[in-house]
Amino acid sequence: MAEAHQAVAFQFTITPEGIDLQLSYQALNQIYLSGVRSWKKRVSRIRNRVIKGVYPASPSSWLFVVIAILATMYMRSDPSMGLIAKIQQHLPLSLHVSLSAQGQTMVSALVFSTLLWLSLILALRFCLKLLLSYHQWMFEQHGRVSNTTKVWVTLLRLLSSRKPLLYSYQTSLPHLPVPAIKDTLSRYLESVRPLLTDPEFKRMTELGNQFESSLGNRLQRYLKLKALWATNYVSDWWEEYIYLRSRSPIMVNSNYYGMDFLYVTPTPVQAARAGNTITALLLYRRKVNREELKPSRVPGTVIPLCAAQCERMFNTTRTPGAETDVLQHWQDSEFVAVYHKGRFFRLWVYRAGRLLSPREIEYQVQRILDDSSPPQPGEEKLGALTAGDRIPWSQMRKQYFSSGVNKRSLDAIERAAFFVTLDDEEQGMRGEDPAGNLDRYAKSLLHGKCYDRWFDKSFSIVIYKNGKNGLNAEHSWADAPTVAHLWEYTLATDAFQLGYTEDGHCKGEVDRSLPYPQRLLWDIPSEVQAEAQSSLTVAQALADDVDCHVFPFSVFGKGRIKKLRISPDAFIQIGLQLAYYRDRGGFCLTYEASMTRLFREGRTETVRSCSNESSAFVKALEDGEAAEQCRRLFRLASERHQNLYRMAMTGAGIDRHLFCLYVVSKYLGVESPFLKEVLSEPWRLSTSQTPVQQMELFDLKNHPDFVSLGGGFGPVADDGYGVSYIIVGEDMINFHVSSKYSCNETDSHRFGSQISKALQDIMTLLTPDTKTSSSTKSTAQPQSKKLL
Repeated sequence: MAEAHQAVAFQFTITPEGIDLQLSYQALNQIYLSGVRSWKKRVSRIRNRVIKGVYPASPSSWLFVVIAILATMYMRSDPSMGLIAKIQQHLPLSLHVSLSAQGQTMVSALVFSTLLWLSLILALRFCLKLLLSYHQWMFEQHGRVSNTTKVWVTLLRLLSSRKPLLYSYQTSLPHLPVPAIKDTLSRYLESVRPLLTDPEFKRMTELGNQFESSLGNRLQRYLKLKALWATNYVSDWWEEYIYLRSRSPIMVNSNYYGMDFLYVTPTPVQAARAGNTITALLLYRRKVNREELKPSRVPGTVIPLCAAQCERMFNTTRTPGAETDVLQHWQDSEFVAVYHKGRFFRLWVYRAGRLLSPREIEYQVQRILDDSSPPQPGEEKLGALTAGDRIPWSQMRKQYFSSGVNKRSLDAIERAAFFVTLDDEEQGMRGEDPAGNLDRYAKSLLHGKCYDRWFDKSFSIVIYKNGKNGLNAEHSWADAPTVAHLWEYTLATDAFQLGYTEDGHCKGEVDRSLPYPQRLLWDIPSEVQAEAQSSLTVAQALADDVDCHVFPFSVFGKGRIKKLRISPDAFIQIGLQLAYYRDRGGFCLTYEASMTRLFREGRTETVRSCSNESSAFVKALEDGEAAEQCRRLFRLASERHQNLYRMAMTGAGIDRHLFCLYVVSKYLGVESPFLKEVLSEPWRLSTSQTPVQQMELFDLKNHPDFVSLGGGFGPVADDGYGVSYIIVGEDMINFHVSSKYSCNETDSHRFGSQISKALQDIMTLLTPDTKTSSSTKSTAQPQSKKLL
């Protein structure tokens, strides 16, 4: 093979005259330059470790402390109060012999200065940690900031004045606190009150009281012990027991997707879109590796969020196991794995230590598209193993992919920076049925053909034939906001920074001597092919059962909601409660994902959106009570929802605490009827908001067509709905609704219509003097919009 031949740096032949050594200077130069790049990365990592290790101070502050100490000593003053003399007495004997008395004093002063500097760093870091542990600011009303919070903000700005690296705040973030068990049980009972009859609520209250007075306190002691020892008492168990130990398919059940722009496709050339998308992702990886990304913060504040989830974003794969999966992360990777028409390729994206230009990556992708070679036996549907049940995939991997050519090819996929699918379909909002095409677009990203994605990779990029793109992300390593941040950067860099030529190709020059992308080789026996077909059958049944509906709601957006002094998220969540009540004739346990990244290694917490206040409002509105009374109840429900969200963010949630207590009970081998019942309750309405975190990257005023569609996920319960939404700009909210065809009581399109009507009815209630369009066809857009 040509690529194998070019990889040989030297050859030798043994002849009667001796050894004939033939060096390939070009190959040796490639090796040298790759080594230089590797060493540059190592030096950069060491430098960053030093910088973030001394944050909020700076390395140069050491010199300032040394000069200050020496200056005071020069003025015949002893700032150490005798410590420098003590240090001098304990210097090694060799220094006493080799240095003069003045030299020994100088060394002792340097040692003292360094110790003082380190002590000051620890003190500053402790102060920063105390400041970041203050959360009362979140519960204060807008415009009524207390003096305590004003002083807190000033001190926090002062300590955060230095430009931080991505991970600078990590060691200063507080640990997630363990709530009092009495408080958690009280909040839990309050959250289920609107869902239970009086006898059911009485029974649940008795179970809770019995748990608190007996087993609960014992479990709580173990949990507090873990909280003292571990960085985060929830995250490792959450990752293992919620994600990695699941033996069912991760496709649809766990993985989620992100979409391209709604109205715009930057180029119709598939290879060019792949070139810019891959380049943008690798530029983001470079920023992560160099820690050049700004730490994420609570919107509108200086409060940093934990960045730990960025560490395993690239070069990461979930590998199957018999009992539990394992997340494997590699330090670096110079290639991506590509799938096209049943063939797998390794595409090198670095050459001689240099990142290929977008045009060069386009050139290489086009080579793959032009390759007409057929798939090897069993290769085309090999990816179905990652879409089916985990145990069969684990068995096949261990037996048939542990050595030889299969191991080498599997390593190429698993060690790749990420996975790329060059899809032969066209997707997006186009043609005579734009709404229906969006639904098909969502299903394609969620599961595809069930074998043309590698669902184990941290994320897979899909590039469609018409230039549309999207991603599918594995859930165990990170939550949606982290992936959304990556995807925002990718879309913005692709469209506004890298750009395209007039004929739709990537910019830049091409080195046509680039070696061809490497075709991965396989030796797949009939047993593996049969298991892949079996996994495909399982995955296909799961995929065919998913009912996806995506619709842009443009009757109004957050601009109009905020004029009413209402949280847009609270407005939408109450709208979802009203929509569900109309759709199913009752209320259900509702999950809204909130973050706990104010704490170190924090992930998510549940906001139980179905509250006493929201259900009271819905009933009043549906019963036709007076408009003024309904408006009053809505305000109460909105304030209650905001308070629930704040409590979840600040570590006073319900579900993660109860989950960890349940895990402890399993370790101890004891049963709790209360915990067993709590954790078996189905979430029939699972919701999540996709945050827009980098609005500065998108100029929606000058480029209003560059609107993000956001992303979505599959339904959590067989008889429930999954709802994801993204608030874009001031005038649009994009919704992603999912359910299962096999359930006769759910219908994603019907529920989408209910959501649209509920939002408009609430707006009409709150603004009686303003006419709100009653049309539920919110996918209709102005004719000036181009649907590409």
